[in-house]
Amino acid sequence: MSKGTVENMATLSTDLFYDILKRLDGATLASASCACAAFSSMSKEERLWQNVCSSMWPSTKRDDVKNLISQIGGFKKFYADCFPLIVNKNVSEFTWRDYPEYPEELTEAEYYGDFDESQNVSPSDFVFIVDVRYKDKSICSKVIWGIPNANGFNGWFSNCPFRIDLFSFSGQGDDHTGGVTLSIDDGLPLVTSMERERKDGKLWQELRDGIRLSWIVVNTKAKKAANLSSWSPLGGQRHWPTEKDFLLRFGSILPAEDILPCQMVECILAMKFQVTEASGVQTTLKLTELCMQLGDMEGAHVNGRNSLLVLNEALSCNRSKNYNLALESCHLYSKVQSEIKEEKMRYESRLDKLWILGGITVFVTLFCYFM
Repeated sequence: MSKGTVENMATLSTDLFYDILKRLDGATLASASCACAAFSSMSKEERLWQNVCSSMWPSTKRDDVKNLISQIGGFKKFYADCFPLIVNKNVSEFTWRDYPEYPEELTEAEYYGDFDESQNVSPSDFVFIVDVRYKDKSICSKVIWGIPNANGFNGWFSNCPFRIDLFSFSGQGDDHTGGVTLSIDDGLPLVTSMERERKDGKLWQELRDGIRLSWIVVNTKAKKAANLSSWSPLGGQRHWPTEKDFLLRFGSILPAEDILPCQMVECILAMKFQVTEASGVQTTLKLTELCMQLGDMEGAHVNGRNSLLVLNEALSCNRSKNYNLALESCHLYSKVQSEIKEEKMRYESRLDKLWILGGITVFVTLFCYFM
């Protein structure tokens, strides 16, 4: 930068600087802070990062969420924690034989040991901030304070599969409590009939390309936050379970070292839309389901007790702004998971054959003996 340029910038007012910076997105604002001392100083303003967060996550416009973010370190820290995606680089290709199983003589609680009270993880410590966008337009924003229906570690929550259904819980001050719809006014293509959609899949493709999900978990006691979603869908299935249903899957791979034998679990975020109208004049989709679960390598759902520990561990895991790295991590996990299932099926098939052969051998031996 030339001396004349620096002198010209010095003559600019602080208000003009601020007006320039407030129009930037988070990534550009972070880059601009390195351009000069003036930008560096002003980029520390919380108002700028509040604007960035409000634009990206409409849920952060709520007064209660603003207070929460202020308590855990401010909007700049919140953006730095939640904009990058979770990346697990420890997904290793191991076989099912290396996968530890529960000893038959021990219960699951005995195998994992007693709950460590020193970790002090409670369902009430967590806050979930969820935002759904379609083609950069916010269609659903919801905040859940605490884990619904979790009445302590000694109840059913600890041992039952962990699951949060967004629309089964109505939080105070939510922008949407159900009835979220998309139509051609929102950018959906016109579908004349479901038969035509089954052939060309135009609606399905537009939905996959346009939908975005952010599912942020905040631990109020640890004052940490992380985004559990993959932003874009990792996969999905159309016309399931009925021909009018579209199922989209988001998520991330979370570390579970010293918590579960598999050392890592998949955070499964499932979103389901249903076609409510497909005529020559209108196409309408309704968001019917949005839920979160944790699953291990064998596809079993993690219980509530261990899920709390995994979510707490996820707040300190590696993250990256590179979407491809997060996508690669999820795809590698799915690959390893499929290989484990296939090897397990082959192993069990060999055992079945050995049992059958053993049974036949015993039968023939007894038959020969009595004859």
